[in-house]
This record gives sequence, C-alpha cells and structure tokens, in this order.
Amino acid sequence: MQTTIFTGDKKAPMKTLLAAAEKKFILNNVQKFPAWIEGYHLTLTTILWSAGVIFFGYLAKNNLHWLWLSSLMLVLQWFTDCFDGALGRHRDTGIPKWGFFMDHLLDFVFMACIFIGYSFLLTGIQRDIIFLLIPVFGTFMVSSFLSFGATGDFKITYLGTGPTEIRIWFIVLNTILIFCGTKWIEKFMIYILIISVIVLCVIIFRTQKYIWKIDMQDKMNRMP
Repeated sequence: MQTTIFTGDKKAPMKTLLAAAEKKFILNNVQKFPAWIEGYHLTLTTILWSAGVIFFGYLAKNNLHWLWLSSLMLVLQWFTDCFDGALGRHRDTGIPKWGFFMDHLLDFVFMACIFIGYSFLLTGIQRDIIFLLIPVFGTFMVSSFLSFGATGDFKITYLGTGPTEIRIWFIVLNTILIFCGTKWIEKFMIYILIISVIVLCVIIFRTQKYIWKIDMQDKMNRMP
C-alpha cells in the first residue's frame, strides 16, 4: 500500500479574535487528561452532544429554559473538539486520518442537530427556513474540505470567524430566546437565510478565485 503524506491534521493558522486564547488554553491543559482517555474518545462524544441538542430543543418547545442545556451541549462539544486532536499529538498516539474523517463528519452531524433542535421552536415557513439552513451551513463545510483537497491547505476560519465564534453565536441566540421568546426571531428568519447565502457566495467566490490563481501559476510553470 502506498503511503502518502497527510496534512489534514494541520489546519491553517486561525485568524480570529479568540484563536490565540484558545490555543493557549489547549496547550496549558492538554497534559491534564487522565491516561485512559484517548483523543478518539473525545471525538465520539460529539454523538452524545448531538443527541443532547435535539433532545433539549424538543423539550424547549414547552419551556425555553431547556435551552440552557442546549448551550451546555455547545460548550461540551467545543471542549472535546478542542482536545481530541491535540491529545493525540501531545502523546504521539493520534490517528490523524481517522480523526480527520470522523471529527469533521461528526461536526456536520452536530451542526445539523443544532438546527433540528431549533426546528421544534418554530412552525410553518420559519421551520422550513431552519431546515434550509442545514444545507447552507453544510456547504460552508464542504467548501472547506474541497479547498483542502485542491490546495493541501486546510482552512476552517473565514471572514474572521471560526467554529468557536459560531458556537458562541448559538449560545447568545439561546440566551436571547430564553429571555425574549421566539416571536421576534420569526420576523428575521428569512433575513438570516439570505445573509447566510450571501456570505456563503462570498466565501466560495474568494476560494475559487484563489484556486484559479494557483492553477494559472501551475499552468505557466508547465509552459516551455
């Protein structure tokens, strides 16, 4: 079997407001995990957090205070997502190819489950928009993976925003929903969809422009 160099566990530098603090937090705490916990254990816990956001979203349709536990699921998924790869690298026991596949597959599952959890809170066209947001946000992830396949650079932050910031947005949204109810967001759902699609188009345009430039440079280098 031919061995190839895998770089999926080496993300491009994260350029966000919280990136430096998050990196410092990981470096200061990765050695504190007990020996019986492995990185793949942390990766697989996303299954639990995914089930949690659906379950607590369902309960929140009758009492919005259950969204506090949905927010807890977001925090726990952030925590385990921070340390699953870092733990393997720290101990030199990582399984980077499996980790890349399962980590990002489960990231997509978790993202979809967040929106499914919100779908219990809305009805009619607003609920339909919630489900439309799943492929929109999924395309952000697909774009990142395809860009990695085309360039070898794995970038997960765009326009100064990364997974951590997005989780914070959802936690803030949960908090507002708990104190203000759901009526206000019904008026904004269509605008949330439109803005999300516009941002997605901007990112895809910039990404394809960057890849086009690489292809053109390679083409020039092949010319005699």
